Amino acid sequence: MTTIKNNISAIETRLRQAASDAGRTVSEILLLAVSKTRTSAQIDEAVAAGINSFGENYLQEAIEKISAFPKAKLDWHFIGPLQSNKTRLAAENFAWIHSVDRLKIAQRLSDQRPPSVAPLNICLQINIDNESTKSGFTSAQALGTALEIARLPGIRLRGLMAIPQSRNSLEDQRAPFRRLRELKDQINELLDNSQKLDTLSMGMSGDMEAAILEGATIVRVGTDIFGARATL
Repeated sequence: MTTIKNNISAIETRLRQAASDAGRTVSEILLLAVSKTRTSAQIDEAVAAGINSFGENYLQEAIEKISAFPKAKLDWHFIGPLQSNKTRLAAENFAWIHSVDRLKIAQRLSDQRPPSVAPLNICLQINIDNESTKSGFTSAQALGTALEIARLPGIRLRGLMAIPQSRNSLEDQRAPFRRLRELKDQINELLDNSQKLDTLSMGMSGDMEAAILEGATIVRVGTDIFGARATL
């Protein structure tokens, strides 16, 4: 097997064990391969190993890759910072946007999603640890705007995303993910049944077990699939 295929097999073993520990089924959890800076050849290897969902951080790089796989049945997720002047490209080319960090971005994605395709799935990025260096809604802001965003046409508010501060122990790692899950539950109390959030995009290579214990439905893994990035 190729290195990428071996790595994916190892990650899937971890996912199965984490799901079992959480009393969940692994089918509830999507493994999103973070393919930023990776080549089309590397993505090909991941596809051959059974991956069909890829996360990208850089818009122009992502558009080039999407164009290289026009016939592949792949789901492309944008997970990086999204500037308001780049929303049209994102709305036209992705199935998911995980990094909606303000109402203006949601409104522009709604306006610019082509009516000929399915609604764009979005997650609100939550600054779960209230870090000054990170973007995202505070929990209070998300509660205040979720209902408005859920009503926008052309997009579907699916859930929440967060990137917590690094923590060492499993219990410490669980704490911010638990807060994100509780925020999802609070938002769902405000939404109609047809609008309920079903997605928690949380957990990466170093903390995905903690995230899965707290209800993650999408885990974002890059280095543990593709290997370390080349340094200049």
